[in-house]
Parts: sequence; structure tokens; C-alpha cells
Amino acid sequence: MSLRTRSKSTKGPSTTIQQPQQQEEQEEQDEQQLLIEKKEAPPPPPTSPSPSLSQRAVTQTLSSTAHLANLLPTGTLLAFHLLTPIFTSNGSCDSTTRLLTLILLLALASSCFLASFTDSFTYNGRLYYGLATPTGMWLFDYTEGNNVPDLTKYRLRLIDSVHGVLSVLVFIAVALRDRNTVNCFYPDPEKETQEALDIIPIGIGLISSLLFVIFPTRRHGIGYPVTSQN
Repeated sequence: MSLRTRSKSTKGPSTTIQQPQQQEEQEEQDEQQLLIEKKEAPPPPPTSPSPSLSQRAVTQTLSSTAHLANLLPTGTLLAFHLLTPIFTSNGSCDSTTRLLTLILLLALASSCFLASFTDSFTYNGRLYYGLATPTGMWLFDYTEGNNVPDLTKYRLRLIDSVHGVLSVLVFIAVALRDRNTVNCFYPDPEKETQEALDIIPIGIGLISSLLFVIFPTRRHGIGYPVTSQN
């Protein structure tokens, strides 16, 4: 009996010593597993430096110039993009095509100017277009006879002339950003001319955008989107 009790008493401390060793080995394995996972994990993407103030200004200027086309009549802008490659022979102009391209640009610029004096309104569920006059509006397709609504609020104003000039300037800026048009009139520009062709559209875009914000138009003429306020 004494031998059995001694053997049992000697087994107790060995088991208590093995448990801390197993815990330490388990912790070492966990640490090694964490190190392996950190090595296998992909490195974080490099953070791009924040743009400077000048870069932000240039980006905003270019974006505002790109959105200038929204200030032009849709039909005029569509005709410009469709007809310019044909008239300029994709930028390879001779004396004849250069003259025809100039006539096309003048016609489209005049269209932008005249579209600023047109307006629309809804009467009896139908949309009508007309040209602003000093006393009201001259209607294009009105078929209601003598039953004409009051159109004095659509009369011609000085701000319409400002919008017409700004529309022409915007069209010039868009034309100067077109590669076919520039190659037609300036096939081999000098350094100063190229700098002017790069700067002038941006300057026109800034001035026109600012003036359109200060003097917004309330007309919804031909080629412009129609809203529920017509």
C-alpha cells in the first residue's frame, strides 16, 4: 500500500509541470502563425498625395470648360459634331473646305445667338415655341386662332442679348477644343499660337461660367431642355 501511494504522489507534480510547457508551446505556435499571416498579407496600397491648390484649380477649370456644352442648344451642338469632320475632311483642309468650314461655324454661332431669344410655354396641354419681341412673343406654330394668352412676361429683355453673346463665346470655346477645327485653320501652329489655343478656351470657359451663374437664364427655347415651369 505504501508503494502505490508513493507512485501516485510522484505522478501529480509531473502533470502540473507539463501543462505550463504545453501552454507555452501553444502560444509560440500562435505567434508564429500570426507572423506567417502578416508576411502573406498583401501590402496596403500606397496613399496618393493630396492634390495641391493649383492642381485643384486646373481640374475645376477643365471640368467647367467640359460642361460648357450644356449651355448650348442641343441641335446646334449635334450639328457641329456631325458636320465638322465632313467639312474639314477630318482636319485636312484646303482653301475650299476651309471656307466652307468657316461658313458652317458662322451659321452655327448665329444659331446659338438666335436660340437665346426663343422661348416656350404650355397652353391647353400643348407646348408652343416662339421668338421674344419687345411686346411679348411671336409664336411659330400657334393654332388656337385669336385666343392668345398673355405673353407679356416673355418679352425681350437686355439680359437676352447678354445670354446670346455668351452662347456665341461658349460655342467659340467648344470649337477651339475640337481637333478637326483647329487642324483645319492651324495645321502647323507656332509655339505662341498653340499656347493661345490652349489658354483662350479655358479663359472663355471661366468668364462664361461665372456670368451664367450671375445672370442665369429663365428661357427654355429651341434646343434647350423643357421643364415643368414652361
